[in-house]
Amino acid sequence: MPTKRLTLMGTHEIKVRLGGELSRQRVNQLTAKAHFPKPIAELVQGRVWLAEDIEDWISTYRTRPRVP
Repeated sequence: MPTKRLTLMGTHEIKVRLGGELSRQRVNQLTAKAHFPKPIAELVQGRVWLAEDIEDWISTYRTRPRVP
């Protein structure tokens, strides 16, 4: 039986996915917002989210920068 592979993100991966310019503190502020996806687990290293949930959130709440 085929197994489904889960792709996960921690706060570092979210920071990188958002362009890498955000501070860790800003990423933590974003993840605390009510409309941000809930983490699927909290590990000793920190919280982790499904990458699919983060991508959905980005497409809904973040806009792409305008190119001059």
